[in-house]
Amino acid sequence: MAGSSMIVVGEKESFIVRVLIQKAEAAGCSTSFVHWSVNDINNGIGDAALVTLYLDEKDLPDEEAIHFLIDKMNEKSLQMVLIGEQRDIETMEKIIPAQLIYQAFSRPVNNADYVTAVTDYFQKMATGELRKCILVVDDDPQYLTLVREWLKEEYKVAMANSGMQAIKWLGKNKADLILLDHEMPVTTGPQVLEMLRSDDETKAIPVMFLTGKSDKESVMSVVALRPEGYFLKNIGRAELLEKLKEFFIMHK
Repeated sequence: MAGSSMIVVGEKESFIVRVLIQKAEAAGCSTSFVHWSVNDINNGIGDAALVTLYLDEKDLPDEEAIHFLIDKMNEKSLQMVLIGEQRDIETMEKIIPAQLIYQAFSRPVNNADYVTAVTDYFQKMATGELRKCILVVDDDPQYLTLVREWLKEEYKVAMANSGMQAIKWLGKNKADLILLDHEMPVTTGPQVLEMLRSDDETKAIPVMFLTGKSDKESVMSVVALRPEGYFLKNIGRAELLEKLKEFFIMHK
């Protein structure tokens, strides 16, 4: 698991916590203990790609610390392995968004099962399985290639050069977001959006329009279709990546 790094967040570095850290280290995961105070989480989270939250049998983290941890995980697109008594796990599951919890283990945790969960996570991360999938739909092959190059390091990127090709792709695959060209020949962006929203399998997929027209009338016609948003095609790489990051944080 080259390049993998994890923090174990807890009340104290007990014998059991040290054993978990040692097991993770032996499996190739660089692991460190972080006390669950706001300052320690802020200073210790660093480049961690995974969080283990170990719930002590007597104490639970205060709300300020847990909400700070949630914010940091959202900011860095991290997930968590949750360990504790079942009642404490259920308490935390009411606070921590479900999509942030990769796996939960009731105490006493089986060390082998825990290490398997950690190694599986990093293997999935390495292969891109955990990354969000964005389908880019545009009839301009050069623009498709450009956007793919911009996004491929952060996301799984699929491409379709027509509305019907996009519909066909979605029949066999899933996307977390569709970037849809508004002005396409044959089947236009609005027509594709209408087809997506009339199908139970695709109606919940967020759609953002791509448009080359920035005049008020054109923008208003795009907004009137009520997509999740839109981007002008002259947007730069850094701004596009930042806007997409904000979108996925807000829609977790």
